[in-house]
Amino acid sequence: MYTVTKYPHGTFNWADTSSTSPAAAKQFYMALFGWSKIDIPIGPGMTYTMFQRQGEHVAALSEATPEALAQNIPSHWSCYVAVDDVDALLPVVTDNGGTIIYGTMDVFDNGRMAFLMDPTGANLGLWQARSHIGAGLVNTVGAMCWNELLTRDAQTAKAFYKAVLGWDFHGDAHYTHISNRGRNNGGIIEMDESFGDTPPCWMPYFNIGEINAGSARVKELGGQIHMGPTEASGTGFWALATDPAGAHFYIMQLHDADVWQE
Repeated sequence: MYTVTKYPHGTFNWADTSSTSPAAAKQFYMALFGWSKIDIPIGPGMTYTMFQRQGEHVAALSEATPEALAQNIPSHWSCYVAVDDVDALLPVVTDNGGTIIYGTMDVFDNGRMAFLMDPTGANLGLWQARSHIGAGLVNTVGAMCWNELLTRDAQTAKAFYKAVLGWDFHGDAHYTHISNRGRNNGGIIEMDESFGDTPPCWMPYFNIGEINAGSARVKELGGQIHMGPTEASGTGFWALATDPAGAHFYIMQLHDADVWQE
């Protein structure tokens, strides 16, 4: 089973993309992952598009705001973590060197959220669920299967997220695995000079099924493959892609899936 009805505190539960070319991006993801969509009005001239697969929410897209366009903020994906009490975490974030970008705020009856910036400069959403838990389908083909932090200071990031979300960490000098309540919950890469001016960020992985066919399909649909396909030993194969609007994300061919079933 790959369906989820509840996420434990500290578990990645959602991802959405803010797009400078929403119409093209919607068609791209629907064709790439077999997603359908529901367009939800959220304000004058603004829409939040919920992508679905097998009748379950899997991810979302919104148009870049006029403020973001004015600041030349590029299209990008954002990742979210389920928390029990978002308001209670705000002072923990700031006491440990993080910044609250915005929030807390209620999102209709769906949930309550805030966005933080960690001490290394990466943004992350915190989501206290009400009617919307996040993704109802994970890890299987067409669904989110991993989340990863790119940072230039892994030690500072680990100390921060340990204090705020209670995460544990294991791995080697090349890759840090995040553990939440004894389950794999994402990873951390410490960027070196080969990453150029890539800003610190969280990015989602989506299970593409077969990596070579998926990579070819990305290009056919107007996206790009920037790295890979590359094997992650014992896990599967991955590639770094961008959609036609320029938002970066990973595609993954998993050997096996570690699934929350609650």
